[in-house]
Amino acid sequence: METDTFNATVDTDGVLARLRQRAAELELQADSDEALLEAVLLRDVQTPEPGEAECRRYYAQHADALRQGDMVEADHILFAITPSTPIDALRTKAEDTLYTLMADASAFAEMARGLSNCPSAQVGGNLGQLTAEQCVPEFWQALMEQGQPGLLPRVVRSRFGLHIVRIARIARGQLPPFETVQAQIAQTLRQQSLVRALQLYAQDLEQHAQQEAGAAPAVACPTR
Repeated sequence: METDTFNATVDTDGVLARLRQRAAELELQADSDEALLEAVLLRDVQTPEPGEAECRRYYAQHADALRQGDMVEADHILFAITPSTPIDALRTKAEDTLYTLMADASAFAEMARGLSNCPSAQVGGNLGQLTAEQCVPEFWQALMEQGQPGLLPRVVRSRFGLHIVRIARIARGQLPPFETVQAQIAQTLRQQSLVRALQLYAQDLEQHAQQEAGAAPAVACPTR
C-alpha cells in the first residue's frame, strides 16, 4: 500500500485522531500509526481493477508517452542556476540571447562557446544523440513538444538552469504492441485510482474531524 501518498495529503492532528477512531470502530490494532493507517486503508479504500478496455483507451491516448526508442540530436546553451544566482537577471540574459539567435541561428555554436555553463560549450553546445533516459524529464518534454528540427522558441527551465535549445534531428521510435505494455498500463491506472481514492478518503476524514470539533454540547435553555 502506497501510504506515503496518503501521508502527503493528510497531515493534521484532527485527521489522525479520526483515523485512530475509525480503527477502534473496526477493532483494528497495530504497533504504530503507520501500520494502523495501512490496516484502515486496506479495509476502507477500495480501488477498481482496470479492465482491458480501459487499458486500451489509455494505450490509444498516451501513444507518445509509451513509444520507445525516440532519439534527438540537439545543441544547447546552458545558463546555470546556483544558490547565489539572480534569477531575473539570468532569465533576461537567456531571453536576450534567444532573441538574437532567432534572428541569426548561425551564431549558435559561437555563442555556446562563449556563454554556456555546460562542458558541451567546448563543442559549440552539441549534446550528441539523446534518449529519454539520458535527459531530465523537463528537458526531454521540451524536445518532444517541439517535435521537429529547429531552434526552440522559448527558454527551457530545468533543474540545472535555463537552456536555449536547438534540435538538429529527431527520430521517432516505435509504439510497442499493446500486449507488451498492458501490465505497465494497468499498474499506472491502479496507482491513479489509488491516489484519487486516498484524496477523497482524506477529505472525508478532515470533514468528519471538523464537524466533530465544531459541534457544541446541548445546553438546557434557562428561559424554558
